[in-house]
Amino acid sequence: GRGLYLLANLMLAEIADWPVDAVGGMSIGADPIAGALAAIAGEQGRELDAFIVRKEPKQRGTRQQVEGPLAEGTRVAVLEDVVTTGGSSLAAIEALRREASAQVLGVVAMVDRLQGGRENLGATGCELRALFTIRDFGIEPPALRTPADK
Repeated sequence: GRGLYLLANLMLAEIADWPVDAVGGMSIGADPIAGALAAIAGEQGRELDAFIVRKEPKQRGTRQQVEGPLAEGTRVAVLEDVVTTGGSSLAAIEALRREASAQVLGVVAMVDRLQGGRENLGATGCELRALFTIRDFGIEPPALRTPADK
């Protein structure tokens, strides 16, 4: 609990200059982080909603991929624990734009593994802000793979 509290405070500080209305990301990794950010923001007198993005649309009930109080144009930040190539963030961004017509301001992550995520997200107009990179832990990232390496 203490770690989540500290993480949420750091992430809130990281997005303090973004006019964010809601936070969330791919379920289930981003779910506890989004809940903690919304709760701590409320404690600080800041209104911030939380949402979730499923990997696939629900097959019953609402049949939605994105769940949460998102009206068209809602300004959101996507949350991640670890970003490698940015694949799960890209999927969340695409779902948010398609299904909720959300305005995605960027992605905030605990760790950037320096494997192309920043560049891939940037290509969609989304900035990546990471609290740490793997270099902060004394780890050098492997060389990036190109399509020719596959």
